[in-house]
Amino acid sequence: MFNQFYKVVSSIPHGKVLTYGQVALLAGYPRCARQVGFALNRNPDPATVPCHRVVFKDGSLTPAFAFGGRDEQRRLLELEGVSFVGDKVNMVECNHA
Repeated sequence: MFNQFYKVVSSIPHGKVLTYGQVALLAGYPRCARQVGFALNRNPDPATVPCHRVVFKDGSLTPAFAFGGRDEQRRLLELEGVSFVGDKVNMVECNHA
């Protein structure tokens, strides 16, 4: 299951995001969004599996971003050109689905 999640996350293009639920669905495990979060928290290769590109369905960032917290996740997304509306990713513009 985790390997399928990592494969989907690895396919998210630079400057785009998916939600935890979208990753679960695309991996063939609908309704397993929490397991996606657990898998990304254990991400064995952040350079290849860009878990910072996965956000909550409303575009908010996770307070428990495993590799530096919410501020680091936002910094990484902004470096890729992801736009924000307040504290949330602009899902209309940046959603990869």
